This record gives sequence, C-alpha cells and structure tokens, in this order.
Amino acid sequence: MADYPRESSRRQAAHVPRGDLGRRVMARREQLGLSRDAVAERAGSVAGYVECVEERRATPGVGAMLSLADALETTVDALTGSDTELPPGTGQAAYRPELRVLSSEECSELLSTHGVGRVAVSTPDGPAVVPVNYVVVDGEIAYRTTPDTVIAEAVGQEVAIEVDHIDEAMSKGWSVNVVGTARAVTGSKAAQDLDQHAHTTPWAGGDRRLWVSIAPVRTTGRRIDTA
Repeated sequence: MADYPRESSRRQAAHVPRGDLGRRVMARREQLGLSRDAVAERAGSVAGYVECVEERRATPGVGAMLSLADALETTVDALTGSDTELPPGTGQAAYRPELRVLSSEECSELLSTHGVGRVAVSTPDGPAVVPVNYVVVDGEIAYRTTPDTVIAEAVGQEVAIEVDHIDEAMSKGWSVNVVGTARAVTGSKAAQDLDQHAHTTPWAGGDRRLWVSIAPVRTTGRRIDTA
C-alpha cells in the first residue's frame, strides 16, 4: 500500500485544490469531530490517507470507498453526491436482512450521534411531519423554531420525533422514535445552554430563537442489519 503523509505534515487547506469527494469527506469528518488520522484508523487505512482523499483528488476503489463511508457513518452515495436528488431507500434489499428491536440504551446512544430528525404533530388540518435540527441535552430532545410554525403551536401537546440513518450501499439502517409532550423552553439561561450544545444553526435559516423541548415518555427503535 502506498505511503501517505501524516496529518501533522498536511498543507494548509486554503492552498490545496479539492474535488467534490474531498469536500464531502472533510465536511462529514468535521461534523463528527474526527481527525484525519482517526478516520483513517476507523477505515483500516494508513495515516495520511484521508488527507490524500481530501486534498489531492484521490479516487479510492470500491472497497476503500465502502470502508471510508463506514468510518464516517455515512454512505458511498452521500460521499460521491450521487444521491443528492434521490430519496433514500431506492436500493435493493439485502440478501439476508435481519430486523432487530433496539434497547432503550441503544436508542439513547443513537439519538445523541445525530442532529436532524422529523417531528410529527397533530394540527387542525391533520397530521404534519416537519424536519428539524435537534440536540439532546440532559435526556431531552430540543429544537429551534419560530412562534408561527406548526411545531411551535404543538407546545403542550404530545408529539413524536423520529431519527434515522440509512446505509444505501449495504441496504441497512436504523430508526428511533420518541414520544413526549412538547414544552417551550423559558428563561434566557436555559435557552443559552441549549444554544451552546447545538451542533449547528438551523438549516432553514431565519430568526429561530424559540427552543422547544421534548421529555421522552416512550422511546422505541429498530435496526435492519445483514446476516
């Protein structure tokens, strides 16, 4: 296997041209808070390999791409951008799939690794499902919105939030569903604490300062794996 430079010897990113793959790998790695060497170790590769992919327009083979996607907890399609306009789940089912119910501990761990979920609420016009950026703090799930949205008007009502991860390349994935009563977070300090824990600003943009929190009363989850 070729020898790659270690992370400590990398050049400044501003001076290195990157392809789309390199940009996506870097964005996902930074989202997970991982170093390049940590991702290389996860992928079973040599130190400096991820730097080569990110900065030198390297083109990994199929096996290397699968290992890299697994190390970054994502899919090959997501890294290559081939699924940008496609809905998830268009791939074929695995040859021998296994469906397993997740324990409450597993559900909590999976919830803490993600930042996008779907909130389901009841409205006068019927059920509605809205994607949100969320954060888990002290066992509660919180998201930001504006007072005039359906997910803000659900404060005081029972709602559900669903989080999932799909691996298109391997036809497997998991989902976690949490049910609880939505409440508005009041008090500037409580809101500031949530701001500090947030992984990102709301993708929808705008002045979304109203925090809504859900204290779980029922949490369930399932995982589809391959035998």
